[in-house]
Amino acid sequence: MPRVIWKGAISFGLVHVPVVLHPGARRSNLDFDWVDQRDMAPVGYQRINKVTGKTIESEHIAKGYQYEKGEYVLMSDEDFRQANPTATQTVEIVCFVKAEELPPYYFETPYYMVPDKRGTKGYVLLRETLRKSERIGIANVILHTKQHLAAVMVVDDMLVLNTMRYADEIIARDDLDVPAGNLEKAGVSSREADMARRLVDDMTEPFDPSQFRDAYREDLLARIEEKIDAGQTHTLTEPSHDGPRERGSAKVIDLVSMLKKSIESRTGRKSAARDEAQDTDDTASEDAPRSPRKAARKAARKTGARDDAGASGRKTTASAGTRGATSRTAAAPAKKAAARKSAPTKSDSKSTASGRAPAKAASKSAAKSAAQRKRAA
Repeated sequence: MPRVIWKGAISFGLVHVPVVLHPGARRSNLDFDWVDQRDMAPVGYQRINKVTGKTIESEHIAKGYQYEKGEYVLMSDEDFRQANPTATQTVEIVCFVKAEELPPYYFETPYYMVPDKRGTKGYVLLRETLRKSERIGIANVILHTKQHLAAVMVVDDMLVLNTMRYADEIIARDDLDVPAGNLEKAGVSSREADMARRLVDDMTEPFDPSQFRDAYREDLLARIEEKIDAGQTHTLTEPSHDGPRERGSAKVIDLVSMLKKSIESRTGRKSAARDEAQDTDDTASEDAPRSPRKAARKAARKTGARDDAGASGRKTTASAGTRGATSRTAAAPAKKAAARKSAPTKSDSKSTASGRAPAKAASKSAAKSAAQRKRAA
């Protein structure tokens, strides 16, 4: 459960709703330490007394306001609280505005508001009133010793307090050169406007924040893992010597062709997705009846291979027998040669027993015939 960072009450009119505040956002920045690359020692931070030059402990440090050169008023946490005890414990709603009237660039940090003890009834009353009226409460609140402008709004069943920027913190836009909102003066044709609306409609979808992520952070972590795996934990990557990338010259953009290609590419991706889904369904439905046929074809190929191997063995043995018969002066070497020829070769070793048996019988018969002819001679 998120920690409680503030306890107080929402105040609007004479109504007080006890609430507690929880953080509604967190930062996911990677934490890099400073390191002396000569010996890999961490570089520390020290608080230095600017007069003596010596380091001091945090227990001796106080917050001071310099009201004159070299003169300070010391302020403690209790001083900050007693400056306005009511303001430090109250989300004071000063008015309500329509939701569409609040520009988004005023928002800063969100906080979740949860009813505290005996605050449920008032919490539900305020929440449902804001929901039905489509209003947002504008409030003052003090957080971390600083007063904030804030918006109290409804998100699902939660009241959310979103701190805001003050008007003087927003940079004026008067000096910025922005084209007027006239399509004809900007040279935009009706065809371009229609295709742009079509593209926007095609790209419109329900907002799902989970599909968006900090891709650069993930790439940076992957780069760190690569250096760890490569043992480059104490080395710096040298800068690339490639020159700066040249920027292309300005080109006249054909908006119609770009819009058309964008629409066609999205249409193609959608069609491909549908086809892939259909292929998956077809494959699943055909796998069962196909499997017996595949097994039969596989068995047939194996049987054919065995038959070819047997025929090859018989052919080799027959030729060995012929050479043994024609050698009348060296019967013993011929017999040995016939035996060697009848021995299984690399291709014969893959044959089955049915292929080797005929080859062995033929070899014995050839040797016997050669011996008989020798005796007759």
